[in-house]
Amino acid sequence: MKAESFDIDERFVFSDGARRSIFTILVIGLVLFVIGIVMLVTGGGHDEAHALAFAGGEGGTTSEHGHHYSWTDRLIVNFWINNVFFLGLSIIGVFFFAIQYAAHAGWSAGIKRVPEAFGSFLPMAAVLMLAVFLIGNHTIFHWTDSSLYDKSSPNYDEIIAGKQAFLNLPFYLIRMVVFLGGWIAFYYALRKQSLLEDIEGGTKRFWKMKTIATLFIIFFAVSSSVSAWDWIMSIDTHWFSTMFGWYVFASWHVAGLAAISLALVFLKEAGYLKFMNESHFHDINKMVFGFSIFWTYIWLGQFLLIYYANIPEETIYFVERLESDFYSKFIFFNLFVNFFFPFLAFMTRDSKRKATIIKIVCIAVLIGHWFDFYLMITPGTLKENGGFGFLEIGLAMIYLAAFAYVVANALSKAPLIAKNHPMLQESLHHHI
Repeated sequence: MKAESFDIDERFVFSDGARRSIFTILVIGLVLFVIGIVMLVTGGGHDEAHALAFAGGEGGTTSEHGHHYSWTDRLIVNFWINNVFFLGLSIIGVFFFAIQYAAHAGWSAGIKRVPEAFGSFLPMAAVLMLAVFLIGNHTIFHWTDSSLYDKSSPNYDEIIAGKQAFLNLPFYLIRMVVFLGGWIAFYYALRKQSLLEDIEGGTKRFWKMKTIATLFIIFFAVSSSVSAWDWIMSIDTHWFSTMFGWYVFASWHVAGLAAISLALVFLKEAGYLKFMNESHFHDINKMVFGFSIFWTYIWLGQFLLIYYANIPEETIYFVERLESDFYSKFIFFNLFVNFFFPFLAFMTRDSKRKATIIKIVCIAVLIGHWFDFYLMITPGTLKENGGFGFLEIGLAMIYLAAFAYVVANALSKAPLIAKNHPMLQESLHHHI
C-alpha cells in the first residue's frame, strides 16, 4: 500500500457530539458527587460509606489517636487520590512520547500526537496538586503536625522527628514545585519541537527532541520515585518500602498505557488515524499486558519481602489493609482486575487487536489502578473511617471529564499525524 493512500494531513475535530459526551460524564459526576456529600453530611451515607456514621458528635468521628474525622476529610482525601491518579496519566503520556524518541522507535511515529496531548493536562493537575496540598495537608499527612517534633509535647514522635530534615513543609513544597514545574517545562519543550517539525521537516527537530527526551527520562526517573515517597508513602509516615517508587511508577505506567490504547480505539472508531492497523494495537496492548505483569511482580515482591521480614513497622501497612473488613476486599479486587483479568484477556495475539476486547480490558485496568491508588492513600489517611460511594464515583467522573476535555482540545490544536516525522513511513506500513 502506498503512503499516498493515507491522509497524513488529517486533523481531529472536537465535535459537538464529543463535547456533549464529555459534558454528560461531567453532569452525572457532579450529580453523584453532590448526592454523596449530602448523604455524608446528613448521616445517610453510613451503609454505603462504611464507617462514616458521624457517631463522634457534630458531623464526625474520632479515631483512637484523637483525630476528629468529618466528611470534609474524606472529600480532601478523594481530591488527592484523583489528583495523583490523573496527574499520572498525564505524565505517562509525556514519558511514552519521550521514550519513542530516545529509543528511535518508528512504529509509533503516526500515533505520537495522542500521548503528546496527554501532557496538556499537566498544568491543571499541577495547580490542583498544590491547591489541595495547601488546603488539606494536615488531613492527608500526619507529619505536618508541628507537635510531633516538640519533645515537650505529648504528641512527640521520635521516628517522625528523625525524618524532619526531609519531611518539612518548605523542603516538601520546593520538591513539589520543582518536580511539577520540571515535568511541565519538559512537556512544553517537546511539544514545541514536535510542532516545529511539522512545519520545517528534516531531522533537526528530531535530534533536538531526542536530546530533550533523554534529559526528561533521567529527570523523571528521579522525580517520579521521590514524588511517590512524598505524595503517597509519607502518608504512612512510620512505614517505608525501598520498592515504592517503582510500585507507583508501575501503576501509573500501565494505567497510562491503557488510557493511550483506549484513546486510539475511540479515534479509530470515529474515523481518524486510518493508517492504524491491528499491528499498532497489538504493540500498544502488548505493553499493557507486559506492564500488568510488571506491576504484579512489584506488588508481590514488596509484599513478600515485608511479610517474610515480619518487622512490625513494615508489616503494619499490609495488616491495616488485609485485616480490615472494609479494605481487604479491595485488595483482592485490585489483584484480580489489575493482574488476572488483563493477563488472561490479553494472553492471545488476537485479543490485543480487537477493539471490543481492548475497550473492556483497558477500562477495567483504568478502574483497577484507580482503586490501587485508593488503597495506597485512603487507609493511611482516614483509617477505619474510609468509605466508597457516590462521592468517590462522582469526583472520579468529574476528573475524567476534565482530563478528556483538555486532551481532546489539545488534539484539535495540531495535525493528528506528525507528517514530517523522519520515521513516519515505518509507522504507516507497520505490520507484525
